[in-house]
Order: sequence, then structure tokens, then C-alpha cells
Amino acid sequence: MGLLGAIALALASALLPAQSPTAIPDADPGRRPSRVVLTWRDDPARTQAVTWRTDALVDEAFAEIAEASASPGFGALARRSPARTTAVPIAGATTAYYHEARFTALRPNTLYAYRVGDGATWSEWFHFRTASLEPASFSFIYLGDAQNDIRSLWSRAIRSAFVDAPRARFVLHAGDLVNVGESDEQWGEWFGAGGWINGMIPQVPVVGNHEYGRLNRDDPRQLSALWRPQFALPEDGPEGLTETTYSFDFQGARIIVLNSTEESRLDEQAAWLETRLKDHGQRWTIVAFHHPVFSVAADRDNPRIRAAWKPLFDKYGVDLVLTGHDHTYGRGENLVDGTSRREDGGPVYVVSVSGPKMYEVGKGREWATRTGAHAQLYQVITVTPQALKFEARTVTGQLFDAFDITRARNGRRRFIDRKPELPGTY
Repeated sequence: MGLLGAIALALASALLPAQSPTAIPDADPGRRPSRVVLTWRDDPARTQAVTWRTDALVDEAFAEIAEASASPGFGALARRSPARTTAVPIAGATTAYYHEARFTALRPNTLYAYRVGDGATWSEWFHFRTASLEPASFSFIYLGDAQNDIRSLWSRAIRSAFVDAPRARFVLHAGDLVNVGESDEQWGEWFGAGGWINGMIPQVPVVGNHEYGRLNRDDPRQLSALWRPQFALPEDGPEGLTETTYSFDFQGARIIVLNSTEESRLDEQAAWLETRLKDHGQRWTIVAFHHPVFSVAADRDNPRIRAAWKPLFDKYGVDLVLTGHDHTYGRGENLVDGTSRREDGGPVYVVSVSGPKMYEVGKGREWATRTGAHAQLYQVITVTPQALKFEARTVTGQLFDAFDITRARNGRRRFIDRKPELPGTY
């Protein structure tokens, strides 16, 4: 692509208007289960949670589960779990019923089949695999903001990521999953874009500022009433931040999710964060939240977040910090003093975007050794007992950034930069 073509593409993406949410099949709740999504409330090796939605005619719901087998007769051995139901008003006078079932006493590293329904009308059977009890290699997908044009354009990000990493063990979304947190129609686009992927691979959602809203201009921002009914998440965070600040362990890695939108509670979260970082016994530590510690986009900075949380990341040797919000890409490694350094020190910080809303990279972003704009991206992160391998790709499959973090037996880390040469279009 020539220079004029690159300029035209950049201008087109910058000026691309946000499209109105597109109506999709099953956007309105019905008797048949929709918006099926796997998450975790507890130990991924022994439990699994699932939520789904119906209309108000389904006031009693269930999930059935059995160990999966090649024989289609596995369902005869299924056990039934009752669901907890929450009524949530949505558009107009419609009320949707959200159902949550929890599978417990599962066997580690075992493939299960499950379905959800009311006893008469059922979803299809889905598969999932429980985590291993011991450290073991796995991959997961990390996505920045979806936010706009979710069905028409963001869908290609999550689907391309799945094609690239079909055995990913979970998908981490770094906030702003939608543009308007109270919009049931936009959530319909989000669930429609992921489709059955959501029912097969657990989702790890991070709350962003667009999941919050105000009833009136002077009111404080409040978390969308749709967030908690849709996602069954760990409840180990500070009181009042339930299911927006949480943690879990997966096969040798501790995953910690923070709520960077609640700026008045950063210090409170810092105290909780320290309890989750101390002596957790996992080989790797990955932290995710929405607003970057170091920004990429022009005229953006988050000094309060940096002051509250970065000292703990450095003190406890956090390996990787995953964020969104800036609608650009940036990555810098081992930022003990705010500039990019390759010696052992602080975490690798990443900012990314998966949806079509794009900003420019700001000037003076010396912290980042790889930046980019005007590209929808997804990331596949592979975790092994010896290394953490990171790859960012465009939705067309081009390798955009890559690095490894290795850890010796004595705990010392080594950073290996594998970023490719890129054409001058980003």
C-alpha cells in the first residue's frame, strides 16, 4: 500500500461514524435460552458458572451437565443444577429473566458437556474443560475495547482470535465491552458477535467507564444494572466493588482484575490488591483493568492510578498488566522509572483495542517500544511454567507485536523482544 493509501485509511478510520446498534436475531428475550456465557465464580479446576437469558415466562430454569464423550448418549448421565433467576427491566416495558447456574464438585482437567433451559426448551449442548490443579501450559485471548459497531466490525476481532487460538482457555476483555452500559440492544450485539464462543470458552470481563452511566447529569456514575446479572464472577473483591474487582488462579497464574473507573476507591483497591499479590504461590501474575498506567493516546494520562497501583506492581513482581481505553496500541517493558528498560524490574504494560473506534498515538510516549493506531487487534498469550509468550495480531492475521518473558528456577525474569518490522501504515 502506498503513502496516499495509508493516509486515506487512517483518515477513514478516524472519521468513521459510530453506527446505530443493528437489530440481531433473538435480541428480544424468548423462551429459548440466549446470551449463554461461561464465567467463573470459584476455582476453575472444580467449578464452572453459566448465565443465560429468557423472557419472563421462564420462571424456573436449570442446567444439565455430564462428562463429555464421543457417544451421543452422554446426556443420559447428566445431573441437573437449579438456576438462580433475576428479573431485569430492559427496553420499554419488557422484563428479561437472567438465570445463573453453578456446577460444582467437578473433576480437574476434564471435558464436560452442558446445556441450559427450563426442562422443556433447551439450548444446544456446549463443551468446556476444567483447569488442571497443577501448573500447566495454556493460552488465553486478550481483547481491548469493543465498544462501537460491535456486530458489524468488532465481531471479526473475536472470531479471528478464536480461529487463531481455538483452544484458548478464557477470553479477557479489558473494559468498554459496549458504548452504553444500559443499552440492552448493544449488549445483544456483543453477545451475538461472540455467539457460541461465549458458551464454550469462559469470559473474563473487566469493567470500563462505558459500563457506567448517569440517570441525570449531576448524578454519580453507576454500574450498569445489566452487568452483574449477565456475568457470574468471583466475589472476593472489596465490598461495594463486587464482580468488578476480583481474582482467580489458573494453572500456575494468578489473574487479578481491578476497577479503574471507581477513582475514589483506588487506595481501597490497592490494599486489597496487596493481599492478592502477597505470597500467592503462582508462578505468574497478570493484572487487568481498563485505564492504562501509561497512556498511548494524545492528551490522556492517569496519574492517580499510577500512584496507587504501580508501586505494588513493582514491589511484588507483577509480570504483565493488560489495559484498554486509549483506542490505540502501546507496549513497554519493565517500567520501574517510567521509561522502557529491558533489565529485570517491573511489569510489561500493554494497551490495546479490538473495536473500530480509533485514536491517534500521542507525542512523547517514550514509555512504549511498540505503538500503533488504526488497526483492530487481538492478542494471544501463552503461559507455560517457564515462559509467558505474547503475540498481538491484526484482525487480518498480521503479526503486530510479540515478546516473551522467561523465568529461571531462581525466579529471575528475562525479557525477549520479538516485535516484527511493520509497514508504514500504523
